Amino acid sequence: MKADIYGMDGKKSKSVNLPKQFSESIRPDLIKKANEVVEANLQQPYGAYPGAGIRAAAEMSRRRKAFKGSYGHGMSRVPRKHSWRRGTQFGYTGAFAPGTVSGRRAHPPKADQDRSKDINKNERRLAIRSAISSTIIPDLVQARGHRFKELVSVVDSKVESLNKTKDVKSFLLKLSLKDELSRVSVRKVRPGRGKMRNRKYRTKKGPLFVVSKNCPLTDSAINIQGVDVCEVRNLNVNLLAPGGQPGRMTIFSEEAINQMEKNKLFFKSIKEKPKKEVKKKEIKK
Repeated sequence: MKADIYGMDGKKSKSVNLPKQFSESIRPDLIKKANEVVEANLQQPYGAYPGAGIRAAAEMSRRRKAFKGSYGHGMSRVPRKHSWRRGTQFGYTGAFAPGTVSGRRAHPPKADQDRSKDINKNERRLAIRSAISSTIIPDLVQARGHRFKELVSVVDSKVESLNKTKDVKSFLLKLSLKDELSRVSVRKVRPGRGKMRNRKYRTKKGPLFVVSKNCPLTDSAINIQGVDVCEVRNLNVNLLAPGGQPGRMTIFSEEAINQMEKNKLFFKSIKEKPKKEVKKKEIKK
């Protein structure tokens, strides 16, 4: 399978043979499973304060003739704290029990709960290869909402040396991705409590640059909304198929393609076992 390499002027310069990772069959079930594992392991532990709602001195006696008791008053047996007193009469406020104002929660989230997940190594590698092969299928990329005239998958390795954001933008415009940049530039206000938790806006996923090493492009492209940069050895399903939906627009550098083929990335590593030396027995005559 061959792919055209686009130069820094946005025109086709030559072609390259794509490695075996791009010819893997697409497995949406494995992609979704691997994405759920990555998202679960990225979760930050959270939980309620262990003493929340149970710090009040709330008590209600049900015994006959008990001081401040509820016997004979037609009151439910809810733990209460008294707020005022008039002789033997008391004003009560429900507390401590679940369902009362400022009371504890019945089953709050625990901070020490293990929410991580695991996946078999071979399944994870197969899911990554499947997500890689889906990035060169125009119908799948278009189904995710990306806008392009011609799908660009491989570019010249000089793109890794771009150290200014305006240069990265102009390069994307040369690749006829003006509509894609305008699509990812729109952000919407998130509904609900997320606005109070440092995630006020919902943004869209744009192109993903896959480079061979840590390069200036990593810092220059970070200011473009929706654009991500990742080293080829650090690829995962969450980057290639956000939300478990395959077909993200991915732009590989030529050197990243060469490294993928040379190092056989995301394939099962076969270690050669050392051969045991067999000692020949001397035959006595």
